Amino acid sequence: MTGKILVYDTTLRDGTQGEQVNISAEDKMRIARKLDEMGIEYIEGGWPGSNPKDARFFEMARKSSFHTSRLTAFGSTRRSNVIPEDDESLRAILAAETETVTIFGKSWDLHATEILGVTLDENLVMIDDTIRYLKGRGREVIYDAEHFFDGYKRNPDYALKTLDTAINSGADTVVLCDTNGGTLPHEVKAIMTDIMPRLCMVPVGIHPHNDCGLAVSNTLIAVQSGAVMVQGTINGYGERCGNVDLITVIGNLQLKMGYTCMSGDRIRHLTELSHYVSDVVNIPPMNQRPFAGSSAFAHKAGVHVSAIQKNFSAYEHIDPESVGNRRRVLVSDLSGKSNIEYKTKEMDIKLGINGYDSKKIVNDIKVLEDKGYQFEAAEGSLELLIRKAANQFIEPFSLEYLRVTIEKDKTGPSTSQATIKVSVGDEHEITAAEGDGPVNAMDNALRKALTNFFPEIREMKLVDFKVMVIEGTEGTGARVRVRIDSGDSHEVWSTVGVSENIIEAAWQALVDSIQYKLLKDKMAKE
Repeated sequence: MTGKILVYDTTLRDGTQGEQVNISAEDKMRIARKLDEMGIEYIEGGWPGSNPKDARFFEMARKSSFHTSRLTAFGSTRRSNVIPEDDESLRAILAAETETVTIFGKSWDLHATEILGVTLDENLVMIDDTIRYLKGRGREVIYDAEHFFDGYKRNPDYALKTLDTAINSGADTVVLCDTNGGTLPHEVKAIMTDIMPRLCMVPVGIHPHNDCGLAVSNTLIAVQSGAVMVQGTINGYGERCGNVDLITVIGNLQLKMGYTCMSGDRIRHLTELSHYVSDVVNIPPMNQRPFAGSSAFAHKAGVHVSAIQKNFSAYEHIDPESVGNRRRVLVSDLSGKSNIEYKTKEMDIKLGINGYDSKKIVNDIKVLEDKGYQFEAAEGSLELLIRKAANQFIEPFSLEYLRVTIEKDKTGPSTSQATIKVSVGDEHEITAAEGDGPVNAMDNALRKALTNFFPEIREMKLVDFKVMVIEGTEGTGARVRVRIDSGDSHEVWSTVGVSENIIEAAWQALVDSIQYKLLKDKMAKE
């Protein structure tokens, strides 16, 4: 069973109702353009008239051209006791000037009588009036049957009456919503098997939420049962536990089930789309996200790494490149020789020249990880460690001395200063710098001392800084692990340091960070 599935993205409306998701109208336009570039059929821009941000977005959208997507305005059926022409929400929807509008109405009798406070018959009239009004003004109308599955389980006859009303009023598509996210896959299948013959005259869509962690499963079951439109959000953003994640849905439908969601080679940019939206909404990507997460094709156990070198399908369900992701081999105390051999090949490092082979490096790593180092999340430090062991790295600078001081009186804020002396070949540099704290002062002093020798480090920036107590039983004397994420215009890399002294641990990570930058720049020139 294959065919074309219409992808309807509601990241800009339903997705922004998720906790921590708050984006500007300008950011909404950036995401909309990216979705258009990816060939998403429908982009729900927001609820016109509900807030100034959505009004500004639709104003900007009217001045923009969308090449593959249809922009959609969202709203509800008319209010009780108000004719459509006088309903402010419907007037705002028409003012958005989108070719397509999506209207939601009540399918659950509980919502009609207890939430809206209208009779069941009045609810049907509200659905009918609204759709006829919008169709009469030349709009494509998608009808979202809110709480359909809950409504059907409680009062199937009435839930179906709401769909019949929408269809008879001219709705172009009806969408079955699992608004509370509590419907189970076998229920979706059973209900859709019952009702689909009755809905054969219009396309049917599915709009699931993820409150039971079943939104993807419910979507796939719904498509198998005849749904041809999938409504969801990029990365699953949305209220409570979120909407269905379109990244995962598209991956499964197109690569596993034979449906077409994206034309051409656009699906190879699926990971890029996930990360782009994550960056715009300023929420870190989830590493374990299926298909697009950085851990989706990451391998740590030595047995697994040995196997994928022979045949990637031994521990990968698809080729990561098919969705624009990549295979990653992690190195830790669980690693075997296969991990090191894979990584050294990836890094173009030759082993065995000085008697150091993969087995010796594995043993070194196991000892260091026992002390608290963690190389799977610090590949910059890992590469430096392997190159040093293989005598394929010369340290570009060395520390002569470092002094860090902190001053604090009873009234004023604390101040930090760092004085440093470094050697680069036969030359020495002594400098000092202040900072917001001792680590910041040390970072500033180190960069200041090295900039004359290595001006390229000016483009480096600190992306993230994390401190973790490894074993807390020693209290303030416990060892800590410092991980630093640094970046330039080309990449982001991570380095690690471990010590009972946080300054020492931070120093190790800072030095590795700069050394890695210098190494990569040198290799790029060769």
